[in-house]
Amino acid sequence: MNRQGTSDGGLPVNVPSTALFTDQYELTMLQAALRAGTAERRCAFEVFARRLPEGRRYGVVAGTGRVLDAVENFHFDDRVLQYLRERHIVDGPTLEWLADYRFRGDILGYPEGEVYFPGSPVMRVEGSFAECVLLETVILSILNHDSAVAAAASRMAVAAGGRPLMEMGARRTHELSAVAASRAAYLGGFASTSDLAAGFRYDIPTVGTSAHSFTLLHDSERDAFTAQVDSLGSGTTLLVDTYDVTEAVRSAVDIAGPELGAVRIDSGDLLLLAHRVRQQLDELGATATKIVVTSDLDEYAIASLAAAPVDAYGVGTQLVTGSGHPTCAMVYKLVARATSAERDAPLVPVAKRSMGGKTSAGGAKWAARRPDEDGVAAAEVVGTGPVPEELREHRLQVPLVRGGETVAREPLDTARERHTQALAGLPMSAMQLSRGEPVLPTEYA
Repeated sequence: MNRQGTSDGGLPVNVPSTALFTDQYELTMLQAALRAGTAERRCAFEVFARRLPEGRRYGVVAGTGRVLDAVENFHFDDRVLQYLRERHIVDGPTLEWLADYRFRGDILGYPEGEVYFPGSPVMRVEGSFAECVLLETVILSILNHDSAVAAAASRMAVAAGGRPLMEMGARRTHELSAVAASRAAYLGGFASTSDLAAGFRYDIPTVGTSAHSFTLLHDSERDAFTAQVDSLGSGTTLLVDTYDVTEAVRSAVDIAGPELGAVRIDSGDLLLLAHRVRQQLDELGATATKIVVTSDLDEYAIASLAAAPVDAYGVGTQLVTGSGHPTCAMVYKLVARATSAERDAPLVPVAKRSMGGKTSAGGAKWAARRPDEDGVAAAEVVGTGPVPEELREHRLQVPLVRGGETVAREPLDTARERHTQALAGLPMSAMQLSRGEPVLPTEYA
């Protein structure tokens, strides 16, 4: 059964149940806890990363809106229950419990677009053990993927220095991941996407003109350019590196006139070609024609073109794979649980204590970003006790779900603007692309 939902872009979409975006061990834990009488104990789970990807200065919280959609659509319909029954994945009492499942707890976390650091409690899920444990995989899969892409996009946007970036990686990843990557890239600072599914679902501006195949289809490059200009107008973008770039630019301006919108370069020495093409365009009177470069760019390649007369960048593979870091290694850990299933039973901190570097701090945590005397962020402060008075107005977590009801749905553009503001509040060294430690230390209060 499909449920009619609404994306955070404001467009209606059909969203199927997300209940099987689940590791089997979550269901086996549920079954055992139901039998033991511990399933209804109140619990708090937290999502955090023990460290940032190597060399990164900050992380970006992305995917929150998709998490809210996934939680709303996390239910076990008849077909899903039949599958679980036929495969003997869980027993009869557990199937009966799952048939009525809806998340009725609370979720709070960093608002989407905010930055985070090692140990930042970017999301906390509170409710019974039974209802919270089932959400681990779907929450982590969304946040780990989207935050990785958004962090790469943010670094690329910083490197671009205000020049627009186009996301065009749909052919380099899974078709559904491509839509999520477009959303995360837009949040991180990209201006548009080539993926129409992402444009439809999240109302992201879309772009696209032609590939080399279009030029090769025609008897000559001039014929291809003429066909494109006749169809799309002189403001179109012509791809000029199929054969000889100099001759292509000459033909492009001759056919479209000085009103030609842009030329795209997709191969070769982009720095050298950009300068040559700019000079040629100006000599031909096409002084307003823009230059777009593509060709497997990452943030370092973009930064290397800072002095080139490039007007926009198209980025694909490196963006949708997180520019070398396709996951943020976020984890979902139980940090507090009630001493019994009684409604008023107190919560006690819990944490893994084994050796090997995977320990964590127990207790439900608050987080705040302490500024220095100039108002620039100086530290990420995480604690479990009372929030110090001087940090109360700098707290980072906000309510996302209360009693199973979403309370923080917002347009994607709001999260995009929040990210811009979050970056502006960090020290200038956060903008450096060179490898380094997180720009803010994490302090535990």
